[in-house]
Formats: sequence, C-alpha cells, structure tokens
Amino acid sequence: MARLSTHILDTAKGRPAAGVEVRLCDSSRQTLKTVTTDSDGRALVDENLMAGVYELVFAVHASEFLEDVVVRFRIAEGDARYHVPLLISPFGYTTYRGS
Repeated sequence: MARLSTHILDTAKGRPAAGVEVRLCDSSRQTLKTVTTDSDGRALVDENLMAGVYELVFAVHASEFLEDVVVRFRIAEGDARYHVPLLISPFGYTTYRGS
C-alpha cells in the first residue's frame, strides 16, 4: 500500500497555504477522501492506496483566474511514499513528485 501526502505553498504570499480543501479522486473522478491542509500547508491524504490512477483536486480559489487545480497521477505497484507538492500563485501553478 502506498502513502500519499501533499504540501501547498502560496508563492505570491511567501507562505504555506493553510485551510485548503484537497479531494482525492479515483480514475473515474469519484471522490474517495477529502482533507484540509494544516497551518503549515501540509496534509496526509491517505496511507493505504493501491496501484492505479488518481487525482488530487486542490480547491485553491487563488484568484479570479484559478478555481480548482487538478493533478492526475499514477501510483505504481508496491509500497511507496508519494508526495505531491503544489506551488500556487494568482495566475499559475506548478507541481512535481516530491520526497
């Protein structure tokens, strides 16, 4: 089973994005779990994910431009730790597989 966590940084404000709702969805876009980032912008999403395709939907509402940010990714076979950071600004974002 894989472990999935996330961390959101607001690069415009230079600090973590606290209180952001993050939804974990399966490949058919059904919500499996909803979490909220803590005061450090972090959240443990799930500790028991099986191999497959998932989405993290970040309800950033960062500006009049961005509403939700959707990151679709694959969990490979075996025990692994997946960390999906999100760097957000009013008009863009970036993500990557962290450690």
